[in-house]
Parts: sequence; C-alpha cells; structure tokens
Amino acid sequence: MKIMFYKKVDKIKEPLSAIGYGCWGISGGDFWSGTTDESSIKTIQTAIKNGVNFFDVAPVYGFGHAEEILGKSIKGNRSKIFIASKCGLVWDDDRNISNNLSPDSLEREINASLKRLDVDYIDLYQCHWPDPQTDIKNTMKKLNELKDEGLIKYIGLTNFSIEEAKMAMYFGEISSMQGLYNMLERNPDSYHNIPLEYKTEKEVFPFVKKNGIAFFPYSPLFQGLLTDSFGESHNFDKNDVRNANPKLNSPLFDKYYDKSLKIREIAKELGKPTSQLAINWLVQKDEITSIIAGAQNTEQLLQNIEALTWNIPEETNEKLEKVLEE
Repeated sequence: MKIMFYKKVDKIKEPLSAIGYGCWGISGGDFWSGTTDESSIKTIQTAIKNGVNFFDVAPVYGFGHAEEILGKSIKGNRSKIFIASKCGLVWDDDRNISNNLSPDSLEREINASLKRLDVDYIDLYQCHWPDPQTDIKNTMKKLNELKDEGLIKYIGLTNFSIEEAKMAMYFGEISSMQGLYNMLERNPDSYHNIPLEYKTEKEVFPFVKKNGIAFFPYSPLFQGLLTDSFGESHNFDKNDVRNANPKLNSPLFDKYYDKSLKIREIAKELGKPTSQLAINWLVQKDEITSIIAGAQNTEQLLQNIEALTWNIPEETNEKLEKVLEE
C-alpha cells in the first residue's frame, strides 16, 4: 500500500510527492560510486509505483546520461510524473563546464533535453545557476517563449539569491526555488567550493512562503553523510563527484562527521535509520515542497519513503536542535 503524501503550492497546480527522486546519482558509475543503469531504472520504476511523482534531473548529470536513464525509466508513465530538469550549465568536447543562460543556449538545451528524456515537454525548467554574463531579462524572455510553445510548463530557479530571484520574477512567473539544505547545512556559505549567495533558512524560506512558490532542498542527506553507512574514510571512488565536496574530504570533514555521529545516536535511540530522521526533519517544514532524495537502489528508495510513516517526537526535536546549534 502506498504511504506517500503530497504537498501543494499556489504557483504549481500539481500536488507533488513529499519525497522526490534526485537523479544526480544515476549519472553512471563513472560519476557516482555504486550505481548501475539497470539498478537505476528499477529504482525509478519502483519509485513511481510507490507514489513518487517528482523527479529532479539536469543535463550536466553524467553529461546527458541521467536524463537518458530517466527517459527510459518512465516509459508508459509520463502522465503520472512531474519532471524537473534544468538549463544553464553547458560543456564542451573536453567536458569543461560553463554557465550559459543565453537565449541561444536555452534553445539548444531544451531540444537536447527533450530528446534525451524522449518527452514532448518538461514540467519544470530550472535555471541551474545564475549566469552573470547574461541579462536575466533575456533569459526570462526565452523561457516565457518556451512556455508559450508548450515545451515547458513552469519556470524555476536553483541557487539564485533573493535579489536575483526578484529580478527574474519581474520578467515572468517563477514557480519554484531550489537550494542546498539539510540538517547540517541550514544556511550554508558554499557548495563544492562554489560560494552561495543565499541563506536557505533565513532568507529563502520566508521568500517562498510569502510568494506561494515551491522549495526543493537538494543534498538532503549531505551526499550520504547523514546515513548509517558513511564512514571516516573510503566512502567513494576517486572519480566520484563527491570528491569535489571539501566538506567531505578536507579538515572540514571532521567537524561535520562528528556532528553526524551525534545525530546517528539520536536516530538509534528512536530505533530508526539516520537517513529517515534526516528526511523526517525536512518533511515537517511547511516551506519544503518535495525533498530531492537520491537512491541508488530500491532498498534505499523504500527506506526513504518509510520516513513518512512516523513523526519525530517533540522531545527528540528539542534534543536535535541542541546538537545542531552547537
């Protein structure tokens, strides 16, 4: 029996599953340790059967591979799901990535994404990162044209500051924002060494609530740190994209790892997996619409969904808050 429940915001008419599916982990074994295409397809299809309808992907994940795998996985189920893809990160033949939200680039990107996904439209098209070289007025004009053509239904922003979001909203309707947010990164300054120009809890939460738009937190499990299987070392292969996260690979790691162990102890007291505690903590927040939770296999997926079957006791919330505020 499905235990999924759904959340709704004013700017998106479709109710979205509280647990979503993040597709960075299905980029292929060359980019994310412990993943195979066969397992990814099976996991996505299991997610759909269990009521997950929000799928977040991006062209740059596996340089097109994740979109292709998602497209293969959703055959016959297009009407049941809500696809959120992205634009604005492009790469050359040597796989050097750059920011580009120019109209010409968006035209190429939307056509390539539709082809890889093998769909006629994308529900939510998100600007992946700001592009200082392109006037947001021109970006929004092109995105509005894509809406008018029926190629996308909604426009979203990822990793945009509040001021940048306000500017975009001046030129068209913005339906969602996406940002880094989890128990240990509530108002983070950076992501993979990239400075963040927003404070999620302090700034983005009030903004999305006031404007009736969705908020999707990425990295809800801190790329695996907020699970019971993450150790002090040897957590992923040398080619894994998580090697680019200094919070998992430098002297910074010790601080975050020590805090994660305290969270594990609290989860153990409840008799629950740490991942479920981290997800449950997010689900309780009204500002959060759908959690972008990755899963490399059906076991991880079902464990994520299982987080919806219980609530964190008030005394546990108080204990968690003390740990997180230290």
